[in-house]
Amino acid sequence: MPSLGEKILGIILYMIPWSESLIFGNHLFIKYPFTQIIQIPAIPIILIERSIPFGSLLLFLAIFIGLVRNTKVSYFMRFNALQSLLINIGIIIVSFTFEIISSTFSNTLIIRTFSSTLLISLFLVILYCVWSCTQGNEPNLPGISQATKMQL
Repeated sequence: MPSLGEKILGIILYMIPWSESLIFGNHLFIKYPFTQIIQIPAIPIILIERSIPFGSLLLFLAIFIGLVRNTKVSYFMRFNALQSLLINIGIIIVSFTFEIISSTFSNTLIIRTFSSTLLISLFLVILYCVWSCTQGNEPNLPGISQATKMQL
């Protein structure tokens, strides 16, 4: 059973992909200002990434080298660290693809609907991962969890 500190750090690790996914909610946050409250947990990660040059790359490398590849760290921490990084990589790939698509279609209803759907879906995934960490369990996301287990 993971300690309280490991559970809290596991929760903090999932704020990295959450901070990356907030870009999909820009028009949603403007139209419905009360939804901006869901940005609050990501603020420390955003501040770290923006205050240091190449902050997101350095944060990625620090987590990957310091937690994922460190065998002295518990399996629970290593699993959650790698899974959050894999989710983050997926979000980055989707956001690059989304930028290419949205540049041709501009601010249409389809683009706004797709970005809102992505934000809500990612919110639910991160919420599930955070809930699993508070319970001391490994979040089981199809495909991502199997890839994580294969790498560990």
